[in-house]
Amino acid sequence: MTLDLYALCIDAREPARLAGFWAAMLGYRPVDDPFDGVVIGADDGFRLRFRPEQAPKTAANLMHFDLTSTSIDDQERTVAKALTLGARHLDIGQGDVDHVVLGDPEGNEFDVIEPGNNFLAGCGFIGALASDGSQAVGYFWARALGWPLVWDENEETAIQSPKGGTKITWGGPPLDPRTGKNRLSYDLTGSDDGEIRRLIALGATHLEEGPGWIRLADPDGNDFRVLAGLHR
Repeated sequence: MTLDLYALCIDAREPARLAGFWAAMLGYRPVDDPFDGVVIGADDGFRLRFRPEQAPKTAANLMHFDLTSTSIDDQERTVAKALTLGARHLDIGQGDVDHVVLGDPEGNEFDVIEPGNNFLAGCGFIGALASDGSQAVGYFWARALGWPLVWDENEETAIQSPKGGTKITWGGPPLDPRTGKNRLSYDLTGSDDGEIRRLIALGATHLEEGPGWIRLADPDGNDFRVLAGLHR
């Protein structure tokens, strides 16, 4: 069975509240599934799963959304909507830039990108899931998901589903310090023993197993789960 990126998981102190924020921002709706947390999604693209976690957020996330804009007015509307829903402006040392850096109600960073960004043209509202990571991990995920590399220069990589949509990018060195459990991680579907063996051959590490899932880590040490029994 081919692996599929089913959901981006986000640890949350208040999963239902945070799911409501992102559902309103993205136009997503609730999705029923048998696993943990509150899940929202749309007819295409990956879902978002919000899992309960009371540990405080102590560092910048290793992944964040880049939301696209069609005009300056559109960018301003997106920012205003996010602020109305409970987001806030963040200063992460970005300086004088054209994109706007925000945090959702639990402080998870995201950017509202200025219009005219050629790299994100045609990607949709969630233009990219921008990640801190090595070139090797970009290669790993390209092979794991069967998504082609759409950028591979100066140790920066990006992949995109053959169907289009959101790009996943990795910025290359220097990597940010790893400070405990990632608050954002992937859930994949389509598991069988052959696929798990393939992931390990590609550089994944087996961590643990639970009812209906296997947890692994990619070559950068980022944990992810492979779920059984879910389909699009």
